[in-house]
Amino acid sequence: MLTFLSLLAFIAGALALGFFSLPLGAWTLFFAAFLLLWNAHWLIWIGFLALAVLFNLPLLRRTVITSPLMGFLDRAGLLPKISATEREALEAGTVWYEGELFSGNPDFERLFEERIPALTDDEERFLAGPVEEVCAMCDDWQVHQRRDLSPAVWEALRSKGFFGLIVPKEYGGRQFSAAAVSEVIGKLSTRSIPLGITVMVPNSLGPAELLAHYGTEAQKRDLLPRLARGELLPCFALTEPHAGSDAGSIRASGVVFRDAGGELKLRLDWEKRYITLASRANLIGLAFKLYDPENLLGHGADPGITCALIPEDASGITRGKRHDPLGVPFINCPFEGKDVVVSVDAIIGGPERVGQGWRMLMEQLAAGRGIMLPAQAAFGTKAFARVAGAYSAVRKQFGVPIGRFEGVHEPLARLGGNAYLLEGARRFTCGALDGGAKPAVVSAIAKYHFTEIMRSSVADAMDILGGAAISRGPRNPLAHAWWSAPISITVEGANILTRTLMIFGQGAIRCHPWAQKEIMALEAKDVKAFDHAFWSHVGHVVSNLCRAKVLSLTRGYAASVPGRTATRRDLQKLAWASANFAALADVAMGLHGAAMKRKETLAGRFSDVFSWTYLAAATIRRYEDDGCKREDRPFYRWAMDHSFAQMQKGFDGILREFGHPALNWWMRGPAALWARINPLSTGPRDADVQAIAEILQTPGAQRDRITAGAYRPSGDAEPLARLEEAFRLCVQADEIAHTLRVAVKSGRLPKLPLEQLVPKAIEEAIITREQAESLQRAEAARSDVIQVDAFTEEEYLSTAERGGWAATAKT
Repeated sequence: MLTFLSLLAFIAGALALGFFSLPLGAWTLFFAAFLLLWNAHWLIWIGFLALAVLFNLPLLRRTVITSPLMGFLDRAGLLPKISATEREALEAGTVWYEGELFSGNPDFERLFEERIPALTDDEERFLAGPVEEVCAMCDDWQVHQRRDLSPAVWEALRSKGFFGLIVPKEYGGRQFSAAAVSEVIGKLSTRSIPLGITVMVPNSLGPAELLAHYGTEAQKRDLLPRLARGELLPCFALTEPHAGSDAGSIRASGVVFRDAGGELKLRLDWEKRYITLASRANLIGLAFKLYDPENLLGHGADPGITCALIPEDASGITRGKRHDPLGVPFINCPFEGKDVVVSVDAIIGGPERVGQGWRMLMEQLAAGRGIMLPAQAAFGTKAFARVAGAYSAVRKQFGVPIGRFEGVHEPLARLGGNAYLLEGARRFTCGALDGGAKPAVVSAIAKYHFTEIMRSSVADAMDILGGAAISRGPRNPLAHAWWSAPISITVEGANILTRTLMIFGQGAIRCHPWAQKEIMALEAKDVKAFDHAFWSHVGHVVSNLCRAKVLSLTRGYAASVPGRTATRRDLQKLAWASANFAALADVAMGLHGAAMKRKETLAGRFSDVFSWTYLAAATIRRYEDDGCKREDRPFYRWAMDHSFAQMQKGFDGILREFGHPALNWWMRGPAALWARINPLSTGPRDADVQAIAEILQTPGAQRDRITAGAYRPSGDAEPLARLEEAFRLCVQADEIAHTLRVAVKSGRLPKLPLEQLVPKAIEEAIITREQAESLQRAEAARSDVIQVDAFTEEEYLSTAERGGWAATAKT
């Protein structure tokens, strides 16, 4: 007989079965036991046994249910169709730890087992030697004034091997790890964004990387040593006026033909733009659509996107103009070719690689997106935190350093917390790449979130520095970073599309344990494969719904996670978030079907949740790797609480705008109410915010470690070095100033300006003469570093004339 208690026991049992992902046989026995307990009618038993036999016998299930279901799904178009270019993008790269987070039941032992290699001695020497030397040679203000790196810096980049960081050693290159390349680009970029970009491009997607992975042996022997020596400066032309993030829509074309001598040639036409280094490159990579109407290469009349290397002196090439990307003077250019004839041997990898260009590009982007721009963002955020912390301790308002105001604590904490978070994610992602993985979704997460966080970080630093940040000149450490922030948002796939189409749009198929298998089986009309994938998917959905419910009711405490005291609670909450995400994602994919591809706002919110689970996992891994240092706890705690709050924000948006009439009432009502009273996090605590602000305003080993890798200039001629010295002196002098304030407050000293108060304090033996001198040095240093640049009318107009050529450029 059905009672309330037996009903509760039934619900609890079902939740337990799903929570532990027990197989269909266990569910069958469970239902049979409760039918016996409830003394079910014989007609119910007949129905139950019929269903049990039907679902537990695969051959019968495939015949009676799966085969008709496949026909219905195919006719109704409920599963998304995958185009040829989408298929190549999905098949390029690999799925790494993000697959665990997408599953709803992540293996946290694996999180700590993933290897993160240390830098080699050679890599460490390069960072300590050539990288430091080039940074010291480069004056970012002069780079922007001249609109170019100096000849000496260009020569150093060539001669010291900066353009061959990824070239294999057997061809004369340095063959650095992803982690080392990341650190090199990061440090260079904190000195000068144009410097970082100039080194970034030859070591990113382009001729060197494509040759190393796909080139013929003859191409490698000829070109890679010259690239490593800096004799060849490469560029790669992909983006066009009509094809930006949608690179599959490129119009550049090449036609195969035989010349008068019978040699196979390509006739190329292209119009490219935003091509970095194009006006100076002497090794030109080109992506184009190849047509072979006579099938001379044996790959059909329309082989598809192909990559080739074009001689710089080939007839028909037009270049020499430059774009002006927000005044940031890296070399970025339009680039055209008309009736350019080259040998078919110019194809990267030779004629055998015809039509493989799109796959080649996607495979390398799957890794490259996770290195270059994320490095620039991670190290840039460290630099911003360092500058803002020092300035907060030096600059005074109302007689006290601005860093003592709680309103300044918040942006300082965001800078420090984000610097900690990004460094953890940078290390973890580079570890994957150095381990041989090419995680396309992780790389997209890194590119999107790192660049967005950097944009908000430079804004926080600008707010703290105030007028000193908006007055251009050699003293300003932030203005050029502010200019450049939107550039990184647009390249390597615009961030809007990266968020809405790549991270979740592709991730939902690529990372889901069953979705892609279902789609492929349906397209192949493979009933057996579809039956296995579909019913496994159903079980996966049931399991995640049960896990999500149990973990939500227990606030994650029911999750079994590795026994690490310092991070255990965060792992439990991450398991809870992963289960909620996986359950909601499956419900959305099931109800919206193929239309999910067009629901980009909803997909963007799923993307946000998924991304922050990855960033949180990487932060936990960093904290563990660093030994769970007590002094790092505020940074770790801020990063985790912020990550969970961002996940919660994404979940709230999903529930509010789920977009399906069958569930809107539930999502916006009971589910949303429960989420409000039972959130993952409400954000960082004030105590951690204040602790981070204090650390960033205190000279010492911890501040240096949190901001490690950002370039730190030395010498009196360097504004940042003078800021650091003023910071040190002012912090030391604060104790002396505090002594004076106490003496004034107690009446031992009169209220006087500082220059008059100090002699009185010496007379009264309140401070020593040495302390007075220390205080005076600090005040002199403070007065120097709070100054901003000013120009004579002639100097200002001269600067305007040098930068004013764009006003007369043809549009």
